[in-house]
Amino acid sequence: MSGHRKEVFLRNYDREHQTTMKVLRAYPAEKSDFRPSEKSKTAKDLAWIFVLERGLGHRVWNNEFAQGLFGKLPQPPESWDAMLAALEKAHLEFRSLVAGAADSDLDEVVRFFTGPKTMGDVTRHEFIWFLLHDQIHHRGQLSVYLRMVGARVPSIYGPSGDEPWT
Repeated sequence: MSGHRKEVFLRNYDREHQTTMKVLRAYPAEKSDFRPSEKSKTAKDLAWIFVLERGLGHRVWNNEFAQGLFGKLPQPPESWDAMLAALEKAHLEFRSLVAGAADSDLDEVVRFFTGPKTMGDVTRHEFIWFLLHDQIHHRGQLSVYLRMVGARVPSIYGPSGDEPWT
């Protein structure tokens, strides 16, 4: 993998993180227990996924799944602001891990889920893009929650009904 490809990832990772933070900052903290249905996560649990996945990123990077699954996941902090601070910290830590990697490190194979209850081999490069795409997916879910709780939906990839490009 060339250094250019790593830089492309990091540029996208940083840009998407800023957009995710914009969505999280738009969410009203007092409505963090909202869930649109019994099967849905609360807004707080959905937002906590962003932090958990950065931790997952470190564990997969270090190929910990090759030794089996690991224990209990950490619980989210009580306050919305503490969660946002935890995400900022986790973002920078994972970014540093990727930025400091040699090109050859990104092509190394690690174990991760490739299907239901199925572990398989993926390159670290494939995995970091998976994490980024999953962040985008969960951010989309949270943007729907914004509308449902009556909050303003910020511009994400283009204008929104609340933040037009004029």
